[in-house]
Amino acid sequence: MARIFADRMSCVHKSFVREILKVTEDPEIISFAGGLPNPRYFPVQEVAAATQKVLSECGEAALQYSTTEGYFPLRELIARRYAKQGLRVSPDEILITNGSQQGLDLLAKAFLNKGDSVILERPTYLAAIQSFGLFEPKFHSIPLQEDGIDPEALGETLSKDAAGARLFYSVPNFQNPTGITYSRDKRQAVAEKLEGSGTVFIEDNPYGELRFLGEDMPSMRKYLGEDAVLLGSFSKIVSPGVRLGWVCACEEIMEKLIVAKQASDLHSNYLCQRIVHQYFMDNDIELHIAKIRRAYKDQRDFMVETMEDTFPEDVDFTRPEGGMFLWATLPENMSALDLFNRAIAMKVAFVPGQAFYADGGGSNTMRLNYSNSDNERIGEGIRRLAKAIREKAA
Repeated sequence: MARIFADRMSCVHKSFVREILKVTEDPEIISFAGGLPNPRYFPVQEVAAATQKVLSECGEAALQYSTTEGYFPLRELIARRYAKQGLRVSPDEILITNGSQQGLDLLAKAFLNKGDSVILERPTYLAAIQSFGLFEPKFHSIPLQEDGIDPEALGETLSKDAAGARLFYSVPNFQNPTGITYSRDKRQAVAEKLEGSGTVFIEDNPYGELRFLGEDMPSMRKYLGEDAVLLGSFSKIVSPGVRLGWVCACEEIMEKLIVAKQASDLHSNYLCQRIVHQYFMDNDIELHIAKIRRAYKDQRDFMVETMEDTFPEDVDFTRPEGGMFLWATLPENMSALDLFNRAIAMKVAFVPGQAFYADGGGSNTMRLNYSNSDNERIGEGIRRLAKAIREKAA
């Protein structure tokens, strides 16, 4: 008997990255495909100690149901960390979520009806396309330049095709997939274009604390105030396995997000919230983040240097100042998907860039992750990939 599913399920496909990761389970494959932090820097012993402390000192409370908003001391901690960035945020403006990915789902539920306009970067984070896509919006993609989106294209889109757009989703710091960061001028220009539009700007910032070159950039909330919603995550600075992130939004928006979350899961993993908070209380997180930054800078530098030495001159790539990814553009007539098949045969993997375009395109682009490999594997993997590119070109 044929199953009849909701129409929306035909609009969204499986995550291309997740499907690729199945291919890379072969231990012989050097994978630059996943968006994975390096497990070498997970604070295993420290989290174990925090877990033991929580369970021994307040185990009954930690194993009970809790409030939808999340553990208040953890929300206070997040608010204090925002204060260090010059942002005045109340703990009541913070909602703990199952990773920042759930934040996208809740925002879509709160704002989107079928056919509403959503503005995206071009290219953009694949899982955002997937998450918003379930609600059947109209996507409008704005081209990325070297230091952020094209503000003129944004203004034109807001005045024509996407007038009344509900949401604008962006990763301004070390963007996934390209690794680029918005300059101050671009942030100001974007804010000016959005002023008075009614469009809510979603600033997804999972990589912001992983800067290892250059200077920190201000949050878009400094320019847009309550029209900016912030997403954050503990995945990159503690562990992705705890599945904890947050949404920071004004009271009016937060009220709707809480209702949407109550309908989804009541609250996020309360035990993990208590453990992460305890970990922060007992350890120097800044020292831990500094160690991650040093390691990722070394891995990024080595990948860039190896690409400069081995890739053909007609292959361009970004040189990010932080985060976990860089972006390569092949010659126009070369298919990254065809190259992927050749590369897999050589036991090296990447993500073809086409998956990151909501409107098609990007067939000659690819995303490379440098955070989850040591230099030996980076060197060997990039050399294999360079060979595959040269053979494909020939």
